[in-house]
Amino acid sequence: MDAPGPSAYRGAMPQTPAAPAAPIHFWFDFSSPYAYIASEWIEALAARHRRPVHWHAMLLGVTFQAAELKSPVAYPLKREYVLRDFARSARLEGVPYRQPDPFPIATHQAARLFTWLASPQGADDPARAVRWAHTGLRAYFTRNVNLSDAAQLRALAVEFGLDGEQVDAIVTDPVWKQALRRENEAAVAAGVFGAPFFVVDGEPFWGNDRKGQLERWLAGDR
Repeated sequence: MDAPGPSAYRGAMPQTPAAPAAPIHFWFDFSSPYAYIASEWIEALAARHRRPVHWHAMLLGVTFQAAELKSPVAYPLKREYVLRDFARSARLEGVPYRQPDPFPIATHQAARLFTWLASPQGADDPARAVRWAHTGLRAYFTRNVNLSDAAQLRALAVEFGLDGEQVDAIVTDPVWKQALRRENEAAVAAGVFGAPFFVVDGEPFWGNDRKGQLERWLAGDR
């Protein structure tokens, strides 16, 4: 009698689960037009390559200071150009855009809410944190909701489904101030100096205009 081939035992042998795909780390600031635009395409790009996305809210002011940089709109010679480029880049990506005023704004309170939603010590709901990121970015860049204004931020968070009193407590809580501070420190340690910023497989990509390079890297063009 012939011995059974390897295929006869395949059903009984334990299968080693495939290692999870490495994520795309995506850093954004709620006041960055280019990060807003990238936030509208990063999930679809990642899905095409079966990669998860890990979102990180941070403050551009911290990374600018670490890198000895300033916002491009702080330079008179560049300001008019980048304002045109924000709108043009959004239009070419098919993303709604309305230049907000004031711009830029402080976004630490919106980022603290994101950090609380995503953190295991907070709401522990990363998916809801991503929805809040979309809500905040879209509100600022299409409806001119000033996220630096406590009343407007609170109203938006309530519209999103959070409790207003809880929102007030979170954005002023020293615990979440410190948590966001750690997120900023981690961003600087990872080499982040602008937004959007991506790291995948240890490779950094900076800017909405690196979409093509990021896609080619994920496709294996290295």
